[in-house]
Amino acid sequence: MIFHISIDADDPPRVARALARLWRAEALPFPPVGEASLIVLADDGRNSAIEVYPRGVELHPAPGDADAQGVINPQASGHSATHVAIATPLPEAEVFALAAENGWQAKYRKRGGAFGVIEFWVENRFMVEVLTAQMQAEYLATMTPAGWRAALEAAAPAEAA
Repeated sequence: MIFHISIDADDPPRVARALARLWRAEALPFPPVGEASLIVLADDGRNSAIEVYPRGVELHPAPGDADAQGVINPQASGHSATHVAIATPLPEAEVFALAAENGWQAKYRKRGGAFGVIEFWVENRFMVEVLTAQMQAEYLATMTPAGWRAALEAAAPAEAA
């Protein structure tokens, strides 16, 4: 189980507010990583959270018995392989409307023919895969160890006879 994830953003308050709307949640200040950081708390019974830091914050280990430190890298790239898939109680139309309201790209995709996601591109650079109720059911039905093995076997090239 993942409890939280952290991301960076050019406009942390705006990003945190949008993510909070996807969860019908709340965005609050997150001072451990700086005044401009926020945390979105889902209040979903598991205390799921997304921490949103200013663009360029990198976490570095601290010496001795101290917490990791957030350090700004002014040369930070805007893109990353890091992404997250989250559930939303919102219907698909509201997810697309929220993306449009913020000027962000969003599109529906079917992953491997197994489950749908909305690619919700926060600030048009960070991908959040948003799953509506129907998409969540598809995901839960297919993303199991047995389901993944079956998908791998189905995709395996046929051996020469």
